[in-house]
Amino acid sequence: MSAVSPHPFETLTPQRVVEAVESLGFWLPGEPFALNSYENRVYSLTDDDRRRWVVKFYRPERWNDEQILEEHAFLGELASESIAVGAPWENGRGETLHRADGFRFALFAHVPGQAPELENPAHLFALGELIGRIHEVASRRPFLHRPRFDVATIVEESRGRVLAARWLDSRQRRAYVRVTDALLPLLLDHAWPESALQRVHGDCHLGNMLGRDEHFALVDFDDCAMAPAIQDLWMLLTAQSPEEWQMQLSEVIEGYEETLEFDRRQLDWIEALRTLRVIRHSAWVTARWEDPAFPRAFPYVAESGYWDQHIRTLEQQRIALDSPRWLA
Repeated sequence: MSAVSPHPFETLTPQRVVEAVESLGFWLPGEPFALNSYENRVYSLTDDDRRRWVVKFYRPERWNDEQILEEHAFLGELASESIAVGAPWENGRGETLHRADGFRFALFAHVPGQAPELENPAHLFALGELIGRIHEVASRRPFLHRPRFDVATIVEESRGRVLAARWLDSRQRRAYVRVTDALLPLLLDHAWPESALQRVHGDCHLGNMLGRDEHFALVDFDDCAMAPAIQDLWMLLTAQSPEEWQMQLSEVIEGYEETLEFDRRQLDWIEALRTLRVIRHSAWVTARWEDPAFPRAFPYVAESGYWDQHIRTLEQQRIALDSPRWLA
């Protein structure tokens, strides 16, 4: 019996990380520190001048060079406008994407700080203002190579990955097919027109926002895409009561409109975007299961109870699409 080949990321030892970064002309007196990242491999490190850096090794075969360079170019545009983002380091030839041992990687200046408090109105206003400034630049031109938020494509690709997994029993498979069959036309009814797509960060969760006081930066543009503007705002709205939710929304939009007018019709797309995130997450984990980091981080996905809960969550989203919450 032939041995199973290791996942490429299993060969990315600390020594290889150091050698890759030092090939760019840096000297690293210490060991790299692995940060909490699953899609790629990301490390914090300090050079001999005590400058702190973050190096990201891209997952092989996920993005092509044009897509990665489009991410970097977007970050460069934002940084040139003095917008707080983690822009990539350039070598003397202006290159931001580098190679070592079969990996593609990029180096970013370390962004200090902590995650914002979404119960704090001042933080919400500051985040809305930051995203508004980003979207003002983003609206100037489209991505040509990055993904587009297309409902039918996302649902069908995600469903194919889940149904190819080995964990769903026959009852769960039937239930999953039934609920996703019911969700697709509802999602299409609540979807956005092509004209609403613009460049967005794409994954504005708390882990990608860092700062202190009322000054924040947005990092990790790995999921940047063409999507509605509300994609970068709705995850800030976490309150569990209508009054608190409206407060959060008011602060975020007020900050956003310091720079750019927000089209409130996009609020009608929140539940569709939330549903797509739920669908995509399970598909993402199943698609990455051969990476040993995923079974360690998400062992419950291999359990039957997880899929029962996932199907229930999708059923709840089907109901929510018919009754969007707190938008009146």
